[in-house]
Amino acid sequence: MAGLPELLHERVRQHPERIALQGPDAGLCYQKLWLAAEVVADQLQTLGIKRIGLCGDNTPAWVIADLACLMAGVVCVPVPVFFSSSQTEHLIQRSGLEALLFSAEIQQAETIGHGVWLRHLPVFPGAACMPEHTAKITFTSGSTGTPKGVCLSAQQVAATAGALQHRLDGVELQQHLCILPLATLLENIAGLYLPLLMGATVTVALLQTLGMTGSSGLDLDQLVAGLNRHHPHTAILVPELAMSLVNAAEQGLLATDSFRFLAVGGGRVSPDLLARGRAVGLPLYEGYGLSECGSVVALNVPGAEREGTVGQPLGHVQVTVHDAGRILVRGNAHLGYLGDEPEGDDWLDTGDLGTLDAEGFLTVNGRAKNLMITSFGRNISPEWLESELVQALGAGQAVVFGDGEPHPSALVVIPDNRSPDAVRSALTTLNAGLPDYARLQAVYLRRQPLTRAEDHITANGRPVRYQIQADLPRLMAEAFPLFMNLSVPAGTPTQQTTPGDYNMAFFDRLQSDTQQAREHVTRAPVIQAIREGRFDLEGYTWFLAQAYHHVKHTVPLMMACGGRLPERLEFVRKALVEYIEEEYGHHEWILNDLAACGKDKEAIRHGQPDSAIELMVAYLYDRIQRGNPAAFFGMVQVLEGTSIELATPLGEAIQKQLGLPDQAFSYLYSHGALDQEHFEFFRNLMNEITDLDDQQAIIDAARMVYRLYGDMLHSIPLPARGKEQCHEAA
Repeated sequence: MAGLPELLHERVRQHPERIALQGPDAGLCYQKLWLAAEVVADQLQTLGIKRIGLCGDNTPAWVIADLACLMAGVVCVPVPVFFSSSQTEHLIQRSGLEALLFSAEIQQAETIGHGVWLRHLPVFPGAACMPEHTAKITFTSGSTGTPKGVCLSAQQVAATAGALQHRLDGVELQQHLCILPLATLLENIAGLYLPLLMGATVTVALLQTLGMTGSSGLDLDQLVAGLNRHHPHTAILVPELAMSLVNAAEQGLLATDSFRFLAVGGGRVSPDLLARGRAVGLPLYEGYGLSECGSVVALNVPGAEREGTVGQPLGHVQVTVHDAGRILVRGNAHLGYLGDEPEGDDWLDTGDLGTLDAEGFLTVNGRAKNLMITSFGRNISPEWLESELVQALGAGQAVVFGDGEPHPSALVVIPDNRSPDAVRSALTTLNAGLPDYARLQAVYLRRQPLTRAEDHITANGRPVRYQIQADLPRLMAEAFPLFMNLSVPAGTPTQQTTPGDYNMAFFDRLQSDTQQAREHVTRAPVIQAIREGRFDLEGYTWFLAQAYHHVKHTVPLMMACGGRLPERLEFVRKALVEYIEEEYGHHEWILNDLAACGKDKEAIRHGQPDSAIELMVAYLYDRIQRGNPAAFFGMVQVLEGTSIELATPLGEAIQKQLGLPDQAFSYLYSHGALDQEHFEFFRNLMNEITDLDDQQAIIDAARMVYRLYGDMLHSIPLPARGKEQCHEAA
C-alpha cells in the first residue's frame, strides 16, 4: 500500500491552497506545508541522520519536523513533554539517538528551517537493537514508570490512519484542534495524519494556552476558552477531559454548536457520561486501542455505535476474545519492542479483558493483571468501578482496591469543597445501582490528587497499582474515611441512608454528624506548617507534652467508663478490657520520646497541661460520672480518627525536618499504624450501639473533644508565631 507521504501528497495535488495547518499566528496551506517538510527532510538527509528525537510543544514546527522524518526515512522518536529528565535520558540512550529536533529555538542548537532546530548528541554505546523497517518509536511510561519503546513501521502508521479515514467516511470533519500533546501517538495519528488525509485543517496551539500542563494538569477555564475561541469540529479527549467538558457544557460555559465528533479514549468511560454529553451537544464517541496496534483498534461512529462498547474493530485488524476473556488483535501489530526480539505469534495479547457481541461490537472490561477477586469468589475489574466512581462523584481520580476482601474499597480524589455528606449521598445512590458483590464498603476521600512525583500515576494519568498498594496505609491515613452501610438493599430510597437518619449505621452517622467539628482539628495551622517545613523542636516537644497529659488519663477513663456502664452495654465493657490491654503504658512511650528529644521527662511528668487538655479530660470524667458513660467513646472517635489521618504522614515530615532519631517517634508512628486496626474495631463496636440516648451522648462528646483537642493543636507554638489562644469551649 502507499505510504503516508504519498497519501498526503495526493491531498496536496487535490487542494494545494486549502489551509492544512493553523498555528497561533498564521496558517499553512497544503502546498506550503509540503514544501516546508521537504526542506527539512532534505536537511536531515544531507546530515546523514538515521535516528532522531522530536521534542517540544504543539506548534507548526513540530508538525513540519514530524512529516519531514517520514519523508526522509529517518526514524522519529517523539519525546513527550511530560517525561521526567531521567525518562528522557533513558529514551535517548535506549534509542541511540544521533540528534534532537526542537519545535522552538533552544541553546546549542542550529536552525534547519521553518522553525525547526537541531542539536547533535554524543554517541552513546549500547543502543538497543531496532526491528527492521522501524519508522516511529513511541515511548510510554507504562505501569512501572520506565519508558518502553514500541516500534512501528510507516506502513503500520499509514494503515491505522487509512482505516480511521474509512470508518469516518461520511462524517464531515473540517477543523481539528489538537488538545493532547502531539508526541502522544493517539494525537499524532488520529489528530494529525487522519485530518490531513481527510483534507481538513489541523489547529495547533501551545498546550498551556489550552489549560494543559504536564500529563494530567488541567485548567478547565482555559480549555473552555480555547475551545470557544477555535470552534473545532473534532478533538480527542481522555475520560477526565470528557467529564470536565460535560460539566462545563451543562453549566452553559462551553459552546457546543461546532462539535461534530469527539473521540474519547485512554480509559473506560461510563455510558452515563456519554449520554450526558450527548444531551448538551457534545457528540462523544468511545474508542479503544493501544500503542502496539497503532493506537486505535476499535471505534464507535455515527450510524455504527453501541452503548457500553468501544465500537467495532477497524477494517485493518482482526479482534477475537480468548476463552479466558482476553482480547487478542491481529493484522497491524507493532514490529516489536525496542531492544527485544520480535514475537512470532500472529495474535497480540493486549492484556485487556473484554467481550465481542454477535454484531462485532467490542466491550473492554479492564486489564487482566488488575482483576480483583473478592473473598466470595466474584471477579471485579477495578477500571469498571473507577469509571463509575468518576462519573457518579465527579471525582478527579479513583483507585479501587480490596482483592480478597468481601467488598471493594476505593481512594477517591474530590478536588472541590463538597462535604463528605454530599459525597456519601452520591455513593449511596451508586451502590444501590451496582451488583451486590461490587458495592463499595469504604471510600477514602482525598483533596490532593495522586501524583507522578510519588510514582502513583503514570505519565498518561493511569494508576500505578503496585505502588499505590505499597503506600496504601499512608494514603488511607491521609484521607477521610466514609464507611458505607451495605446492609441497605439495592433500590432502597437514598433518604433512608442520608446523614442524620437513625436507620443508617451508627458509625456512619457519627462520622457525618461530627464532620463540622472535626474541621477545627484538620484546619489547625500546625498541620499546614509541618507540610511547608515551618516546624521546630519546640513545637514538637510541646505537642508531645500535651499528648502525655491526656494519654495518661486514657486507661483511668476507660476504667471509670467500664464501672458506670449499665448491664445492657456489657458487650461494650468487654471491648473496654481489650482497649485497656492495648493502651496501658502508652503515656510512658511519650515520655521516652521526649527524652530522645533532649527533654527532662520527669519535669514534664509533674508539669501542667495546656488549659484545653485540662478541660478536655475534666469534661470526660464529668460526663462519665454525671451523664452517660458512653460519652467516653466520643474521645475515642476523635483521637483514633485523628491519629489515622495525621500521625504517620506528619510524623515522617517532622522527623525529616528536625533530623530526630526513630526513638523520638514511638508514639506517633505506633498510633499511625496500630490505630488502623483500632479504628475498624471501633467502627464495628459503634454499629452495635443502638440506644438513641447512648448514640447522642457519644456524638455530643465527640463534638466537644474535637473542639478542645483542636484548641490544643491551634496553640502549638510555631516559628515566628505565638500561640493562638482560642478556648471558646471553656
